[in-house]
Amino acid sequence: METLEIAPTSLALGGNRYKAILRLATPTVFAMLSQSIVNEIDVVFFSHLPVPESSYAQAALLPSLILTWLFGGSLGAISVGTQALVARRYAEGDKRAAGAVLASATFFAIVAGAAFSAAGLALLPWLVRSIIDVPQVQAVAIHYTRWRMLAVISMASTMALKAFFDGIGRTQVHFVAAIVMNVVNVALCYVLIFGKLGAPRMGAVGAGQAAFMATWIGLAIMLLFAWLVRREYALLRWSAVSRKTQWSVLTLSIPAAIAIVVMMVGFGIFAHNVSRLDDGPHSEAINSAANTDIIEVLKLTFTACMAFGTAAATLIGQSLGRKQPDEASHWGWASVRLGVVIFGVVGLCEGWLFTEPLVAFISNSPAVRAAAIFPLRIMGVATPTIAVAMILSEALFGAGSTKFVAAAQAALIFGLLLPVSWLLGLKLGYGLRGIWVAAFLYACFAAVVMSAKFRGGSWQKIRL
Repeated sequence: METLEIAPTSLALGGNRYKAILRLATPTVFAMLSQSIVNEIDVVFFSHLPVPESSYAQAALLPSLILTWLFGGSLGAISVGTQALVARRYAEGDKRAAGAVLASATFFAIVAGAAFSAAGLALLPWLVRSIIDVPQVQAVAIHYTRWRMLAVISMASTMALKAFFDGIGRTQVHFVAAIVMNVVNVALCYVLIFGKLGAPRMGAVGAGQAAFMATWIGLAIMLLFAWLVRREYALLRWSAVSRKTQWSVLTLSIPAAIAIVVMMVGFGIFAHNVSRLDDGPHSEAINSAANTDIIEVLKLTFTACMAFGTAAATLIGQSLGRKQPDEASHWGWASVRLGVVIFGVVGLCEGWLFTEPLVAFISNSPAVRAAAIFPLRIMGVATPTIAVAMILSEALFGAGSTKFVAAAQAALIFGLLLPVSWLLGLKLGYGLRGIWVAAFLYACFAAVVMSAKFRGGSWQKIRL
């Protein structure tokens, strides 16, 4: 398996630099998009269930994903510290130290994953009822999310392995695992949701069970790739699992985990504000279903932006490992420029050219479709700023500036997104439109804050 070697001294701020970014980012983009597409397919499959079951299922999906990321994603933030340290050790030429980072991170992910899974299952009913007001949606969300909580160990361990291979420039590894995992996921979703091939008809809960099985398949593939490089990176050494290395990983990862928890809590409150628009004994959960559909469309953009950020984090981490801070800065801004161009086009397509066909494809409810149009249009305008914010957030993670990103996200979510969404959506009566205007403002301010921090350059002096 060929390792991506980059010779920064031979690259200028021209096409070669962008080509290197695309070479790293493209497998990650497709890997992460494949996961998002599975969630989109869940929404499409749910739309073919009878009304109101379809609306209940779609409304339950977003809170379920929030809770999955609250537990699995926060633990999966171990990937931030893993990638940052692996990239530095790899650039320094110490492959055994890079392997030790993976061994320590994976061991922690397994042990902590069991604890997180147990806690998530115990708290699940209370958390779901805290987010969702509609009883029918609560029932679907609880049964669906139980299966996702059983995959916390595999989710976190896969993230640690992905971070290792991303850190050494082998982003194609997770691409292979993700494609296989998600093809299996889609097939199982179809069988279990609709009761095909002799399986029972499980509805939305079948999608949760399919995701559970597919996640463990993905982990098995990642472990196979790790086995193939076990000698080169000395992975199978018990001595490689050390408290010192784990603490180094956790020092970087804990702020990132806090950032994820803050974001999931914030988005949970955001979703709860939307669900309050659907209060009523005979509600079809129109706004909640539309909110899920909006986020499912935008999530394709979010994940692709994150993939570009992952490439930037690898290039920045390796440049800092070679003691080339100026080169690291060039990689960051090149990633931003490329992202603005690409995601400007994406935003134009999502928010203006193909908005109505997209909404029609993922919902069969005319009311849900009508509610989703305006938010998608304004977020299409915001897509380039979303790209800037997410790419630079990941770049700062790669440089080790995780505390700043966590603090900034907390301030933006609780100081801007939530109070403004409540004010516009509920207090002033602008409904779902007002709530998503707040999201538009949040994206713009996040881009400004992350740009200012990256331009300041204090991250160049962080030693790992």
